[in-house]
Amino acid sequence: MQYISTRGYAEKQRFCDILLEGLAPDGGLYLPEHYPVVSSQTLEKWRAIFQRDGYAMLAFEILSLYIDDIALDDLKRLCQKTYTQKIFGTPQITPLRPYEENIFFLALSNGPTLAFKDIAMQLLGNLFEFELERRQQNLNILGATSGDTGSAAEYAMRGKKGVRVFMTSPLGRMSKFQQSQMFSLSDPNIHNIAVQGVFDDCQDMVKAVSNDLTFKRQHNIGTVNSINWARLLAQVVYYFAGYFQATDNSAQKVSFTVPSGNFGNVCAGHVARMMGLPIQNLVVATNENDVLDEFFRTGVYKSRSSQNTFETSSPSMDISKASNFERFIFDLLGRDAVTVNQLFAKELAQTGRFSLAMHSSFHEAKQNYGFLSGKSTHENRLKTIRDVYQKLGEFIDPHTADGVKVALDLHELNIPMLVLETALPIKFAQTIFEATGIAPLCPAVFADLESLPQYVQELPPDVSVLKEFIVTTLHTNPVV
Repeated sequence: MQYISTRGYAEKQRFCDILLEGLAPDGGLYLPEHYPVVSSQTLEKWRAIFQRDGYAMLAFEILSLYIDDIALDDLKRLCQKTYTQKIFGTPQITPLRPYEENIFFLALSNGPTLAFKDIAMQLLGNLFEFELERRQQNLNILGATSGDTGSAAEYAMRGKKGVRVFMTSPLGRMSKFQQSQMFSLSDPNIHNIAVQGVFDDCQDMVKAVSNDLTFKRQHNIGTVNSINWARLLAQVVYYFAGYFQATDNSAQKVSFTVPSGNFGNVCAGHVARMMGLPIQNLVVATNENDVLDEFFRTGVYKSRSSQNTFETSSPSMDISKASNFERFIFDLLGRDAVTVNQLFAKELAQTGRFSLAMHSSFHEAKQNYGFLSGKSTHENRLKTIRDVYQKLGEFIDPHTADGVKVALDLHELNIPMLVLETALPIKFAQTIFEATGIAPLCPAVFADLESLPQYVQELPPDVSVLKEFIVTTLHTNPVV
């Protein structure tokens, strides 16, 4: 299996090369040269493997279609090391539970940091450590987080041999719990950077450093954001796991509703659908920062400035530049790298927008790719949190609430709808209390989290200052 850039970079890559590289040299995102398509017979084989042998072996079956430069025995061992009941709390890893008739929650937040990002990040940490040891190299991970990616990455990478983490986050824009999860880590290979701006500023800085090929290669810079194909690939697995739990045979279809800001989570569903998973609809649920909903309604993709990005009660989706969206547009346009480069590197970079409203591919998108979208507001999510609590006696986090609201709006009665849970409610206790008047219980392991000392460096949204911080840190802080 070889990998190509969405912007046409000529040199094809193997999996382990793009694992450590992140963005392609031309600024594009990597995708496999083709998606392996699985038959209904293979789906039933995988269903049996999942039911008999568990999530880790299902992950191995799927990942082995994309990874051929790691020996199968090693890949199987890495999957079995990652997906355990001890780490994720349940034998199913991503269990399904009912809400209303034919509407389900796919529980993705039972990992170490209580967010869906753990599912991919735990594997990524093990893949990094394996490949770096094999190459006798070090890696300096540079990431951006709007809340959950950062803590999931840091908990997965802390103590990993040969790895440092530099994680940027928007100053004051995360919940107190999210912030404390990251900033309380004192591990010598973890470095937190609070940027005076919004998530998009952090993401822009990470991309700018990644696009400086000289700096990137000189300082061994990699990424854990979902621009890294390995992370997105790991997320594909839980779409299959959810499907097998919601159906009895491969003749049945399901839909998924995915709270979406950066498009990575739902892009993994797109990959699963391209592989042949019987998905009826992929429903994109946004908050007030609704650039993705606007695109699927109008065909116009219009990013927003920091000043025009709303600060909401589902803060991990306060994103107005969806990095992973480029992967879907690449497929939507028939993998036309020239046009993708024109849209993203030129039109979007210069004007902040592009339009496919008059392009034939846009009008075929819903039919060919099954995308629908909707929007949720603060009042919507408060009501949804209350409704779920009254019906089930349990809390959901505000991002999952955005998903439930949109799922209810767009649900087809005869098709199971799986809402992807994104985090446990304790991470957003203030909003849960506002909605219900009750504070969610905090897991004992995090009881004193918000009172711990915090280790963080505050920086302006300036790429040169970020580079200087990285270089200084590398010279003064030896690698693990």
